Amino acid sequence: MSTLFFYGTLCHIPLLEAVLGVASGALSDRLRPGALADHAVFWVKDQPYPMIEKALGSSAVGVLLDAVTEDEEERLRYYEGAFSYHLSEVTVRTDFDPVTALCFYPMSQDQIRGTDWVLADWVRGWGEMAVGAARDVMARRARYDADTASNLRPFLMARHWSRMMARRDAGQTTRRFRRADGDVTIHKREEGYRGFFELAEFQFDHKRFDGTRSRRVTREAFLAFDAALVLPYDPATDHILLIEQLRFGPLWRDDPQPWVFEPIAGLVDAGEDPADTARREALEESGLKLGDLEPMVQVYASPGYSTEFFHCFLGVVDLSEFTASSSGLASEHEDIRSHVLPFETAMGLVQSGEINAGPLIMMLYWLGAERGRLRASA
Repeated sequence: MSTLFFYGTLCHIPLLEAVLGVASGALSDRLRPGALADHAVFWVKDQPYPMIEKALGSSAVGVLLDAVTEDEEERLRYYEGAFSYHLSEVTVRTDFDPVTALCFYPMSQDQIRGTDWVLADWVRGWGEMAVGAARDVMARRARYDADTASNLRPFLMARHWSRMMARRDAGQTTRRFRRADGDVTIHKREEGYRGFFELAEFQFDHKRFDGTRSRRVTREAFLAFDAALVLPYDPATDHILLIEQLRFGPLWRDDPQPWVFEPIAGLVDAGEDPADTARREALEESGLKLGDLEPMVQVYASPGYSTEFFHCFLGVVDLSEFTASSSGLASEHEDIRSHVLPFETAMGLVQSGEINAGPLIMMLYWLGAERGRLRASA
């Protein structure tokens, strides 16, 4: 058994418990404070995690975990290995005698230092996402190596960010229920597929409209992400910009036309405002630099079985000089062609069925309702 010293995010005990796969409070008698002399901890610039550097006269405050088993050390190596850290032997000050411990130290020094690291600030902004993502990462340990898990981690963080955004109050004037404790009970979750997406099989019951309890039923849910969608529109010329790309849903439905017209769209990164996602994706997918966005609607794509949620925006922009072209990120295997069309032409494609993506049709009808206002102010 060994002793490990943590100075960064793993000082957040719920995260450490998630990585080790133990219950809340199970580590309490094995933890104690410690400090690494002549070191300081900083935020990595523009990243939600810290870095450590040698700094004479400074002290990196953290926690020691005693009696670490081989399995626990392996779990920690898997989790931290994805961050390009390795275990190094260090001497840690405690309230009593110095302790020799192992510490995850960076294998390279190419990180850019930000401001001083404050654990409480990280917990407020990122703690919940990190704990949820850690559970997801560790659940994939038998399936993926540490590098693959590292590539998935930002998306797993984003999924938990979507859960946090879901708790924002959308108001309630007509719907009867706002979920309270006991209204829905998840009795069992089976081990399902866990990759970029997840497929969860579970058993549940719920409170019915007549006040009785439903029977227990088994269902499956497709765990996806929040996405930001934006429809660029030029009110002066009454033109819109659409993109076209190959989509796998139509492909696997045996649709002979799997290239689909869509709005610009992309997954909302962890901690990101959906409007910022829309601006980023517009630049990546079409080269358009958008300013202020007008919110359209926020909707579930298919609430019967999927968590996917859309944040839809209109981007008022000058398309008069826009040149249609192919674009997309090679790193994401994107092959995207843009089209600038008159609004009426696009509506004709809706009627003919050539535009058949639901989110785009919804956004075009929204634009149809607001088009007079937008054109009048152009």
